[in-house]
Amino acid sequence: MAVPMESPISFTNVGKIRWWQRGIFASQTGYVLLALAVLLVIMHFASPYFFTEGNMQNVAKNFSFIAIATLGVTFVIITGGIDLSVGSMMCFSAMITSMVMTELSAPGSPAGALFVHMAADGKTVIANVPGLILLISILAGLGVALIAGLVNGFCIAVLGLSPFVTTLGMLSIVRGLGYVVSNGRGSFPGGPDADRFYALTSGDVLGVPVPFIYLVVLALTMAVVLHHSAFGRHVFALGGNEKAAELTGIPVVRVKIEVYVICALAAGLQGIIISGWLGSAPANMATSYELNVIAAAVIGGANLAGGIGGPLGAIVGCVLLEVIRNGLVLAQVSSYWQQTLVGVIIILAVLVDRIRSRMS
Repeated sequence: MAVPMESPISFTNVGKIRWWQRGIFASQTGYVLLALAVLLVIMHFASPYFFTEGNMQNVAKNFSFIAIATLGVTFVIITGGIDLSVGSMMCFSAMITSMVMTELSAPGSPAGALFVHMAADGKTVIANVPGLILLISILAGLGVALIAGLVNGFCIAVLGLSPFVTTLGMLSIVRGLGYVVSNGRGSFPGGPDADRFYALTSGDVLGVPVPFIYLVVLALTMAVVLHHSAFGRHVFALGGNEKAAELTGIPVVRVKIEVYVICALAAGLQGIIISGWLGSAPANMATSYELNVIAAAVIGGANLAGGIGGPLGAIVGCVLLEVIRNGLVLAQVSSYWQQTLVGVIIILAVLVDRIRSRMS
């Protein structure tokens, strides 16, 4: 006698993913992207000049001026750390680059005699090897950033000092050194390689600003490193649970030092690029930029508790801040409102993420 088989019992409430937990709403970056899209639509109707080619180039160039440093800070934030010295590091690297370039381009200086010579007219300075002065100058600027990053990483990873206190101290140290080496005066890139320097920092390729191209390349590189390399997995592991990461054999000290070095180098490169756009490296350059950089990273989804973050969120946060700034200018609203709006957006971004996490 055949026994009829019972139909399997199904539970419709098990494993069901709600709409706010999937797709674009699965992360804070998705909500910020949505907010950015809404803001772009508003700006389209608010100002006929917003989506013009010239303004879009300005937006792309301007947000690139903090986005590269934001990529570096995101590395640190993912590990659960913080770096407050990025603004000062931008200034110091830019000043060293400009000062070295000027010094090596002076025929009368001891070092300059090795790199330049005077033309037959006795007035024009010619480089012995075109581009060599530029290369050495940029390496010098990045070199001081490397040293600062190593010091930060050593104090935090080896000595066990607080990231907040250590980088706050480095902020003051580096800014002070900038005033010492320059006597409080700005420095200007000069010499036979100056035109090459400006082309590499503030030029464009087929109408696309060079800083934006650097940003895209570095963001893609960061995405590959974070999600397709052992180092990237170690970075996320440190932010998730440092003790557990250490027990699994991850070289915690080395990884921490490396992320602070990456952050410092990104800030140094950012400062060099900004100095090319400004045409100089003033002693007060990039003052308080660390606030905008960290704000962009947090708005984009990087969690200050560690374990969450990425290049897309960093870029989206930077774009949002720049669109707000640009929109205020076009709307003829006082730029002083920018900081107020940035603070409001940070709180809202964190609040939305907290609500979404509790609903999960």
